[in-house]
Amino acid sequence: MTDPKDAPDQDTKPGLLQTINSILAALFGVQSAKNRERDFTKGDAGNYIGVYVILVIALVIGMVITVNMVLDAAAK
Repeated sequence: MTDPKDAPDQDTKPGLLQTINSILAALFGVQSAKNRERDFTKGDAGNYIGVYVILVIALVIGMVITVNMVLDAAAK
């Protein structure tokens, strides 16, 4: 028998932090099978797409800022 305390979120949708965690894990290629299954069965695709787009835009902006800072430092 399984203990109900072991899996309290089996019937609920993933929250914002779980969604962000899943997106980050998937971006780095370390997503667990359990979380992937939860995402595909309980999650809303629109939430994942929205968070993914925001994270990718933030990553690109961060890279542009970093490259500009390095180029400015190298020019001095």
